[in-house]
Amino acid sequence: MAGDRSDLTENYRVFNAHLPAPKRPALLIIDVAMAYLDPASPLYAGVEGALSSCKRLVAAAREAGVPVIFTNVEYEPGGLDGGVFYRKIPVLRVFDRGSPLGAFPPSLLPKEGELVITKQYASAFFGTQLAANLNAMGIDGLLIGGFSTSGCVRATTVDACQNGFLPFVVSDACGDRHEEPHRANLFDMQAKYAEVVDGETALSIIAATRRREMTA
Repeated sequence: MAGDRSDLTENYRVFNAHLPAPKRPALLIIDVAMAYLDPASPLYAGVEGALSSCKRLVAAAREAGVPVIFTNVEYEPGGLDGGVFYRKIPVLRVFDRGSPLGAFPPSLLPKEGELVITKQYASAFFGTQLAANLNAMGIDGLLIGGFSTSGCVRATTVDACQNGFLPFVVSDACGDRHEEPHRANLFDMQAKYAEVVDGETALSIIAATRRREMTA
């Protein structure tokens, strides 16, 4: 504890810098899978509102020519390739290869030609070619949405920062199992690793990217 500075806002006032909006962003949709959307799933999170926001962002990005990237999770049956993460969270078996809970929802499917990153760990950068793909595409930042805020969204956001990509987390396009960890992790990401923006701000970044491309 920092002395008697118990007020949260005052305590975190030192973390007051902001990042510029990316000039060539991609939209990264993290693990929007039936595991979080099917009420019968043990990972059901009640995040339908975030799904709707993701759909709006994807539609706008596609119209503007902003690259859309999806991630999903898939394990060998039994989790041999899941390591400690799979051992720590046995419910990840819902993502064993062939499980219907690992599928994208019918209302938000990748289109032909869109990049899909299949991962086994929380960060979309860990053990994947995501950073190399982004560099090859000339991407300087990411608009990030998906599930869950305290897990794969946060891990990916931290790694985006550490890999030199400007992370912009779209608050209403992310979801978690409970509002408290959702809000706490958004707060922490804004303070230390990223810009946390709402859907309207994300749409304005997408629109600005389209205007730049049209005038280039």
